[in-house]
Amino acid sequence: MSIIETFRSAFSSLRSNAMRTALTLLGMIIGVFAIIVAVTAVQVIDTYFKDSMQFLGTSTFSVSKTPIVNIGGGMDRSLRNRPDITYEQVQRLQRNLSVPAAVSIQTFLDRGAVRYGERETEPNIQLTGTDQNFLENYSYDLEEGRFFTQEDVQFARAYAVLGHESAEYLFPNESPVGKRVRIGGNRYEVIGVLAARGSFLGWSQDNLMLTPITTGFQRYGRPNRNVGAVSVRAYRDEMMPVVMDETIGQMRAIRQVPPEEANNFEVSTNDSMRSTLDSFTATLTVGGLIIGFIALLASGVGIMNIMLVSVTERTREIGVRKAVGARRRDIMQQFLFEAFLLCLIGGVVGILLGALVGNGVAFYFGIRAVFPVDWAIASVIIVTIIAMVFGGYPALKAARLDPIDSLRFE
Repeated sequence: MSIIETFRSAFSSLRSNAMRTALTLLGMIIGVFAIIVAVTAVQVIDTYFKDSMQFLGTSTFSVSKTPIVNIGGGMDRSLRNRPDITYEQVQRLQRNLSVPAAVSIQTFLDRGAVRYGERETEPNIQLTGTDQNFLENYSYDLEEGRFFTQEDVQFARAYAVLGHESAEYLFPNESPVGKRVRIGGNRYEVIGVLAARGSFLGWSQDNLMLTPITTGFQRYGRPNRNVGAVSVRAYRDEMMPVVMDETIGQMRAIRQVPPEEANNFEVSTNDSMRSTLDSFTATLTVGGLIIGFIALLASGVGIMNIMLVSVTERTREIGVRKAVGARRRDIMQQFLFEAFLLCLIGGVVGILLGALVGNGVAFYFGIRAVFPVDWAIASVIIVTIIAMVFGGYPALKAARLDPIDSLRFE
């Protein structure tokens, strides 16, 4: 019997028992779906995070009180109880660095609606205090006007730079530069507008308003508050290790960390944050794979049971085929192809559904979709092995049936 005829016969047999075939396929589909949906969703999130974390370039790192990326819920008490990183400490760091580097800072001051005349934004604009090095250190671009100078920060001038979204809403038909806006009862003169940055996991990076950090301290108080994250940028990529080593040493001295104790602050680079995310996504992937393999094992047992029932039901057919010259190999090949066809259909449907649902994360947040080609190929190989393993015993049983006894079977 040719391969084409074997496939045609196997397909006809499966179609004649449509309900049983569908129920058997369901287990296989669920198993492959679980694997592909987990891997796809993790790859979407992983790709997006890696693309979006480019705000820390190859020559920039961040210093913070606690880890910037905290995965797993709560934070250890020893981290929460660390002393704050204050603006005074950042100023000392900038003065003490002997290597050429730019230090920038950003700290949250307020959140609310920005008003201009009769127009008012949604109350979700984040007012952030920063300094003259913000643009380069945090990879923002200026669309219009100018940014803060060292003098603006030194003299705490009431200036503001608007995010692209808030500027577009408040000033749809005119330039915002030179206009005065209000937030939290305070007035600011707009001197510039940031270029559009886009969103990050549904959170807009353009819903912000910047002001000199010293102006923020004057109006909101608490100059000794924790400033959030401090960005340090080496002027040349090759100087990054040197700048990082000196920054760590200076911060330990400024924060009076004893030589025998670990740092009471965090230093983060793109690589360190990616490493944290990689461990997180690897855990998610392993979890999805375990669930998928359990489902595939269960579906394999189901396929073996269904094929054994099929052998029993078709005993007389097997006897007839052997009587007219069918060999053991032909019978075995027939049943193996049926098992393989079941697994192949279930695998393909599971792969397509898993990729579609897994990319639902990408569709929801409007980010780049991915397709796990390697895992799709691996899934096809896995279901083929399952077909051979769990379909092998029923096929062997069918091939060993005695033709005389089979013809007598009722």
